[in-house]
Amino acid sequence: MLYDKPGHLARVATEIGNQNVRIGDIRLIRSGRTHSTRELVIFVSCEDQLEDVIDALTLLEGVIVEDVFDLVQAIHKGGKIATKSRVDINTISDVRKIYTPGVAAICKDIEQRPELAYQYTAIPNQVAIVTNGTAILGLGDIGAVAGMPVMEGKAALFDRLVGVSGVPILIQNHDPQVIIDTVRNIAPTFGAIKLEDIKAPECFEIEDTLDGELDIPVLHDDQHGTAVVVLASLLNATRFSGLMLRKSVVGVIGLGAAGMGISKLLTSYGVSGLIGTDLDADACKRFESIGGRACSLTDVMRDSHIVIATTGCPQLIKPEMVRKGSVILALSNPNPEIEPELAVESGAAFAADGKSVNNALAFPGLFRGALNIRATRINDKMKIAAAQTIAKCAEENELVPGLLHPEVHQAVTAAVERAGLESGAIKPW
Repeated sequence: MLYDKPGHLARVATEIGNQNVRIGDIRLIRSGRTHSTRELVIFVSCEDQLEDVIDALTLLEGVIVEDVFDLVQAIHKGGKIATKSRVDINTISDVRKIYTPGVAAICKDIEQRPELAYQYTAIPNQVAIVTNGTAILGLGDIGAVAGMPVMEGKAALFDRLVGVSGVPILIQNHDPQVIIDTVRNIAPTFGAIKLEDIKAPECFEIEDTLDGELDIPVLHDDQHGTAVVVLASLLNATRFSGLMLRKSVVGVIGLGAAGMGISKLLTSYGVSGLIGTDLDADACKRFESIGGRACSLTDVMRDSHIVIATTGCPQLIKPEMVRKGSVILALSNPNPEIEPELAVESGAAFAADGKSVNNALAFPGLFRGALNIRATRINDKMKIAAAQTIAKCAEENELVPGLLHPEVHQAVTAAVERAGLESGAIKPW
């Protein structure tokens, strides 16, 4: 609550800024004769920073901090998703139509002609979001149940952006074979499988096996959703900096799930000069098996026109390592391998971090397009089409469009459909 006089809200905002804290939404709750009450959303990094802000505000004349609450916790209470009926059920006649005895006729039809499941059930619009919780965001192996809020978030975005029903599937097991067997057994319920936050190298075996066995799309989002948005980013970044992507030497630092997914898609796009580095010798061997050249961090930074870092190691790239005129995408969240501003100051032609390179720009349209044409897989042509479309939707001087861009997901869906049909990714009946 604060005095309802000119300048008082500005004083509050200034004091918050003095504490190195960003302000989000400001909402007027109520207005009285002399005072107004406003809700301010602020973004703090820790409890101590929040306490500093509160202490500073309480010292301002005419300002009373009435309450403090965590909006993130509030929005997660009770979960973020639910299963709801698409039909009205108001009378016993409605029940008899959707359940017994009417439903028996539909069951018999599907028994005789299995393809009718795509007409009379939710299967073709459902995607399983499968995790064992071994690589949740930047948090690592925290378990499948702790990762559920992420899976719910993915499901909520599926619904909001492209009208797909995402169903979280938690598998509390590290054994790849258990995950493979589980997904294989539940696959008939879904039109596609989205693997999520499963660590490398197990994620490669799981995806390859399921992709080979199932007749519906299987995609590990940490690899391929990330790769699509990175390719989109590079299409614009190289345009800004005057480089030709296909003729550039691209260095990948960190050859885990994201690094390998990016490397595979860039190779498919036509990048032949691919070098990379990782502390894990097996990861380097996998990289070389797809045509990359493994080398040291120093070599990558010296020889690459474009550097993509996915290590999770803040400040790994030192200013003196930056090659003049290079493009650097330091994608680890929340803290990048080098701050974009520092990279540019050190000689990079263009630099960005992972805040804007969000795989949620890719996966909704990828899956929606694949479901629409009943694809058996999401192939590289479909991913490249998605990346090119995302790049084209970016505003002038922006790397990629905003996640809630009103047209991007529909445009990606259409591009994926076309690419899938042209490349023969559809399911014959």
